[in-house]
Amino acid sequence: MSVTVSFRIPKELKKRMDALRCSVNWSEEVRRFLEQRVRELEQLRAIDELEELIKTLPEVHRGTASKYVREDRDSH
Repeated sequence: MSVTVSFRIPKELKKRMDALRCSVNWSEEVRRFLEQRVRELEQLRAIDELEELIKTLPEVHRGTASKYVREDRDSH
């Protein structure tokens, strides 16, 4: 199911779009743009949320990760 969204654009832009109507499906162009932009903004929001979560984690000492990797390798 879909819904209709409307917005205003300058008359001159509409005239230029109409001149290209035979080679461009403007509805599809706008739909693809909006889908991509929403995806980008959702990703940015997720990154911000992860950064905030990381700030709440306790700090670990330098070398902890390499220590765990070494332990894992030695256990096999």
